[in-house]
Amino acid sequence: QVQLVESGGGLVQPGGSLRLSCAASGSIFSFYNMGWYRQAPGKLRELVAHVTLGGSTNYADSVKGRFTISRDNAKNTMYLQMNSLKPEDTAVYYCNRYPPRAGSWGQGTQVTVSS
Repeated sequence: QVQLVESGGGLVQPGGSLRLSCAASGSIFSFYNMGWYRQAPGKLRELVAHVTLGGSTNYADSVKGRFTISRDNAKNTMYLQMNSLKPEDTAVYYCNRYPPRAGSWGQGTQVTVSS
């Protein structure tokens, strides 16, 4: 089973930027649409952005214009560039297929936006 490992999270001030990475143990990116998801404390996990096999992207309204999803199939890696971060972006961020596969959730990476 392909494993997904998220990294790149951290503590950042409002208005700052972070770049998250999602590394796969196999060639999952060549076969599936992929997405970034997040779960804030006390809230349900939500879709942040997804990218199709053809490279089309779609974003949650809350992050449009600030986040950019991309994928490098050759490196089995997906990215989420997050700019102009807000406190409400604080969450654990996960990558998974789109739609998500229940058994493929990783540990996620914590993003905290605070002054």
